[in-house]
Amino acid sequence: MNGTPGVRAVERLVPRIREELGVDFCVVNGENAADGLGLTPQIAEKILASGADVITLGNHTWRKKEIAPYLAVINLLGQLFLAPPHGPWEVIDDLVAEARQSTPVILVDFHGEATSEKVAMAAYLDGKVTAVLGTHTHIQTNDARVSAGGTAAITDAGMTGPHDSVIGVITELAVEQMRTGMPIRFRTAAGDVRLEGVLVECGEDGRATSCELVRVPLEAPAGG
Repeated sequence: MNGTPGVRAVERLVPRIREELGVDFCVVNGENAADGLGLTPQIAEKILASGADVITLGNHTWRKKEIAPYLAVINLLGQLFLAPPHGPWEVIDDLVAEARQSTPVILVDFHGEATSEKVAMAAYLDGKVTAVLGTHTHIQTNDARVSAGGTAAITDAGMTGPHDSVIGVITELAVEQMRTGMPIRFRTAAGDVRLEGVLVECGEDGRATSCELVRVPLEAPAGG
């Protein structure tokens, strides 16, 4: 989610969506909730109170160091273009093995830039986890699927926030920074706020049976 508009969308839409779709477990990526950079305890409490069961993060995790006590969820950070201290391929087998000791239903939030890396990870984990859901690019991709081994996957689940923007940033500011190369203080946009994500269904054995895109506007379109 991105900034205050994204938080507002979660607070208003998640309770309704959980009821309408019969959601048993809700995961929210809160990576950009605090004005586009990281997550604060105060915002985390709002997200959890809205109906999220857990919150995942990404490359801006440590922008707000006070969030450390809330970090009880593990998600992968891609190594292409993000350069984490440890690559996801080094740790994923041990993480999956550890999770499998507690539950057959395992969801991986893979926060990465490169589509190839996320597709490759989903292929590698096919049949080993319930879902590999990509995050980070803020653009919902059209490849929601369930692979042969029973793993749901999507390259990017999308952005909950203002879509009249450049991935959540006021368009003019993003364009100016790209055109001039000069430092610009980004601010979160406000228009066309949507909640985006995916709905994954699975059996008690943890094998996914469906993976469908979710896209809900915060406000009904004019004339709708």
